[in-house]
Amino acid sequence: MAISDLHVVHPENRRIVEELRPVSDRDWLIVAGDVGEMSQDIAWALETLSRNFARVIWAPGNHELWTPRDDPLELRGLARYEHLVALCRSLGVVTPEDPYPVWEGPGGPVVVAPLFVLYDYTFRTDPSHTRRQALEQAYENGVVCTDEFLLHPDPYPSRQAWCAARLEQTEARLAAQGSDLPLVLVNHFPLTREPTDILHYPDFALWCGSERTADWLTRFPVEAVVYGHLHIPRTTWYRGIRCEEVSVGYPREWRRPGHPRTVPPRRILPYERS
Repeated sequence: MAISDLHVVHPENRRIVEELRPVSDRDWLIVAGDVGEMSQDIAWALETLSRNFARVIWAPGNHELWTPRDDPLELRGLARYEHLVALCRSLGVVTPEDPYPVWEGPGGPVVVAPLFVLYDYTFRTDPSHTRRQALEQAYENGVVCTDEFLLHPDPYPSRQAWCAARLEQTEARLAAQGSDLPLVLVNHFPLTREPTDILHYPDFALWCGSERTADWLTRFPVEAVVYGHLHIPRTTWYRGIRCEEVSVGYPREWRRPGHPRTVPPRRILPYERS
């Protein structure tokens, strides 16, 4: 099962976490990022979920990596990420820095690979634009992700440099994994740009991923991809590979009539076509 974008700063979303329960005592829960922004909220949510599910697997979202002014945890960038990894390990939660676990239950066996891959501003509305031009256009259109102010890349010189480092090490690790078992790739950001095509504000795609990850879906033995970030929960297909967006989003979003609210979590395996 999988869920993301819990944003537990909202009381309504906090209740979702409190009430979330597995179907069986063997169920795993993938948490694909954006649990919250404040360190104490992140810790509370992951501890709560880890008590209720047989195993919790976490991939960081951009919100966990923020350094909010009022957060007692003042760590930035890589230091903040490493702190969150240590927190997860203390709770028995699997992170992108741990050995990939193998799901042996229904629909398995598959390797579940939580990833930490950022974005590098290559999802541009105009492919002829440079990164600077694309960002200038976004700013002119009033579309600016809060990451620009709160997601610090220290010690890397920029978020795209941090992304490049994560891309290199993640790609090498996936290549070393081999093809004995299929993979479920878990990343907060979509691994292909197609899901961003329906964004209400197209410029926001700049903060949504990297062009360099698209061929991972076909180069490696991928069974499914799990992601969040866009707050548009749905199932799409990329060259025959199932892609599941599993976000809850903000209460103002999931309260809208007709919104495909992802509660309880979306089942990833076993998969049954509707």
